[in-house]
Amino acid sequence: MTQAAVSELDERVPGRRWTVRLDAAGRGSAAVRISCSRPACAEQRLPSAAAGRAAAVAHLKAHLRAAPAPRPGAYCACKLEGCHTHLPDTGRQTRVEPWRCGGPVVLAVITDREGRWWKALECCSRCAAASPGAKTAATSQPPSSQTTGRPAPIATGTSTGGPQFSDHLAAAGTAVPTPRSGPARRRPPQAKIAQRVIPHDLRPVSLRDELIELGNLFRAYQQRTEPDLELLADLQERKARAFTTWADVTCEGALRWEARRAEQAAAATRLQHQQRTGGITDDDGPVVTRLLTVAPQWDHARSVLAYVADHTPLPGPEARLLTLMLTLRTAHTGTGNFIGQDITALGLTDPEELVEKLTGCGWLTLPGTVGDLLASRPENPTPITVPSLVPREDQAGPFTFGKKMRPKLSGWAQKVISDKKLRKAKANAVTRLLALTLATQTNASGRLGPGGQGIDLQALAARVPLDSGELQHLVDQLTHADWLTDAALTDTHLTGQLTERVVPLTCPLRREVQQPSG
Repeated sequence: MTQAAVSELDERVPGRRWTVRLDAAGRGSAAVRISCSRPACAEQRLPSAAAGRAAAVAHLKAHLRAAPAPRPGAYCACKLEGCHTHLPDTGRQTRVEPWRCGGPVVLAVITDREGRWWKALECCSRCAAASPGAKTAATSQPPSSQTTGRPAPIATGTSTGGPQFSDHLAAAGTAVPTPRSGPARRRPPQAKIAQRVIPHDLRPVSLRDELIELGNLFRAYQQRTEPDLELLADLQERKARAFTTWADVTCEGALRWEARRAEQAAAATRLQHQQRTGGITDDDGPVVTRLLTVAPQWDHARSVLAYVADHTPLPGPEARLLTLMLTLRTAHTGTGNFIGQDITALGLTDPEELVEKLTGCGWLTLPGTVGDLLASRPENPTPITVPSLVPREDQAGPFTFGKKMRPKLSGWAQKVISDKKLRKAKANAVTRLLALTLATQTNASGRLGPGGQGIDLQALAARVPLDSGELQHLVDQLTHADWLTDAALTDTHLTGQLTERVVPLTCPLRREVQQPSG
């Protein structure tokens, strides 16, 4: 038997095998080279490992497409190397087919975990299954009776009972039926929402369906690349209602607590969405899209007005308005660019004299003369410096906002004082400063003062320096310019409503913020 096995082994054709390797092209370089064990394949060089892996895989796939099907009688290429790990020595008698480990011959692909080499070989299916990471690309056809040397069964006209199966072709040339595989029993997946399992027997069924749908919607929302706060708020509101019903059905207190959390999350998310989009509503008011969209920007605008009211180097409303615009332009670094139109648009009585006073007292520094500043145009702006705003290493600046916030605030102030109807009415600097101040002292719907109750006159005088007798005249000017409506002036307060076209320029007061007294 041993001699017959050896002679049969010699007659077998060795299984094909080839290897594609990926190696570094040299030190200090990201280039790689691809080599194939087949003699006809030339070496390739690529600039990176990623490109090399892609080319190596493509090269191997080309070989697999061009290679013929695995040969049933090929000697197992894996067994040629003595695959003792695949077939350990059990001490049994030598196999009838020593050239095969077990199963049909397949064309297998094996690669290492690091992706440095790919190996294709003809081997037995048992060897392929025992090789970590091996994948079968093709399988040989079952050998016929002439190939195996086994006699084919004799067909008879009568049945001998049940169907007869074997590991070779059945009689009369019919293929061997494959046994039916019973379906694997799997437990149905558990439906969950908020890490809670939804009981399969939860009633009513509509509640269970709602919870399952909400769980799927929340998981789908987590996979989004961009947030949608309005959608998330709707989901939280639905969750609050569903969990409240769930708590009523099961009498579980934790579910009711979870429902309250969902209600709070929905309210917070809705408010965050309104702040991000600039849409702030009253109880019965429409959504307003503002130039400054969120509450922190409104607070920063008020902080600049308050700082200028305390640090204006010259008296009078005209000096305060010019100081305010210069401060907004240089708030972050103490330096900025200004042109003549920025000053002439403020409605100042004598802009040149006022700028000279600011430079004379040292509050403002110019590289040239005041005439050069007033003559400068957008293509050649004048660099200006406010020394008191230049940051120092040992001291923090007067403002907490950053360099991206500064142009937003400056643009907002410029939009207010350059309002078309204010310019058409030829409003002076005092009227424009009052309009700018009123825009920061309203509620969400545009009514003056905290909660729409009006602005305290002492607080208003601290922001806009003027005599009490002038205020009524300025209010009338703003009313004629379609800036203010329903205005009423008492001994202590100014009440009224900013017009609908002006509301987008407002910076609403927070509800908890109280009007300062001076």
